[in-house]
Amino acid sequence: MNEILKKYMSRFTTLQEAEQQAIIDSLDIAEVKKGTDLLRQGDTPTKCYFVLQGCIRQYSLDEMGKETTSNFYTEEQAISLFNHDKEATFSAYTFTSLEDSILVVGDLDQEEEMYNKHNQLETMTRKMMEEAFGQAQDNFATFISLSPEERYQSVLVKQPTLIHRVPQHQLASYLGMTPESLSRIKKRVDNRTS
Repeated sequence: MNEILKKYMSRFTTLQEAEQQAIIDSLDIAEVKKGTDLLRQGDTPTKCYFVLQGCIRQYSLDEMGKETTSNFYTEEQAISLFNHDKEATFSAYTFTSLEDSILVVGDLDQEEEMYNKHNQLETMTRKMMEEAFGQAQDNFATFISLSPEERYQSVLVKQPTLIHRVPQHQLASYLGMTPESLSRIKKRVDNRTS
């Protein structure tokens, strides 16, 4: 796990190995069981996360109780919670582990202290968030411009492990279709590739 963190620090900072290790030693690494809610819709966020191993689902419930999956976070992805510094800001989403997972857990109240202690950490965090935001924008633009079948094929290319890691009804929700439609699309795509 240390190597994943060092890779990111080397990519986004000029920290020497000793400085990298000092940051790693100060991080909170948590193992969470499958089914653990990291944050529930309506709660105030106090933590941020970086997935070292596992899969985290982001979803929301509407007034009728219908779940809509908006994202999956897997290895080497940050779960950035925006607006945490505004008063009375509640999460619009629930984040739940779909697998036993290993996460770096950041305390949002101690974020400034960490940045003051390790000044390049703030730059690294900003660059990671910019990259994640850019990917989210690309994914959204792709999502609205593609047909349901093209969305499924996009996941096959960009996130192929999701097909086997998440329940079909959650993947269907993420792709904006019913589980039955997803099943038909999977059959068509499988028939073409076999």
